[in-house]
Amino acid sequence: MIRQAKKEDIPRILEIYAKAKDFMCKTGNPTQWNGSYPDEAVLLMDIQKQHLFVMEDSKNLYACFALIGGNDPTYDYIEGGRWSSNSPYGTIHRIAGDGTKKGILEECVQFARLKYQYLRIDTHEDNKPMQGAILKNSFSYRGIIYLSNGSPRLAYDWIEKEDKSL
Repeated sequence: MIRQAKKEDIPRILEIYAKAKDFMCKTGNPTQWNGSYPDEAVLLMDIQKQHLFVMEDSKNLYACFALIGGNDPTYDYIEGGRWSSNSPYGTIHRIAGDGTKKGILEECVQFARLKYQYLRIDTHEDNKPMQGAILKNSFSYRGIIYLSNGSPRLAYDWIEKEDKSL
């Protein structure tokens, strides 16, 4: 089940991010989420704006992600490529799991596609597991974007295709 996150979920979400950071370090990606990012202030802002979602089963909250609609300023400039569309879009950010379930990006993307016909996502060059998961979920590599701190990210998008067979 996917639902909007609540303030009471923050301690568990921070645990999930700690596990995700540990996994990223072990798989050759020690710098994407270094330090305290994402921290409680980011989570509180996401909750206030209704951007933060959690995945849970009958026993456990096991994953989280932000799904943000509207223009993302870090996507205004893309190097070495171009976006598939200039249409309004949703962006998937800060997806993480506690390692107990496989396919959390797929679950997130299915949810996001119910809300948006055009999606964007990015990840660090060293985040090979996420790059594979993004491509597996029918996203296309579009180029490099830069975060506000200047850090580069590999950018991808997906757009719903009209069914021409009818």
